[in-house]
Amino acid sequence: MDKRSSELNFHQRMELLVRDMVEKDIGLKDALREFEKIFFEQVARKHEGNKTKMAQALGIHRNTLHNRAKILKIKKRY
Repeated sequence: MDKRSSELNFHQRMELLVRDMVEKDIGLKDALREFEKIFFEQVARKHEGNKTKMAQALGIHRNTLHNRAKILKIKKRY
């Protein structure tokens, strides 16, 4: 990440990312799926794969976590 983007706030960084996705004609469904997948993977790393802690951090039930991970095809590598 260059110096300029590190000085941007969260909203501004998201705007840049979304602008790039729009330019590349990435649809909303694909964008949301990719965001959710990356979000889940980052939470998994933070909590070292502890599904109970992951579900709490995500604000969802543990069963929902399992089902979403299956739908998003997130492998059990955390």
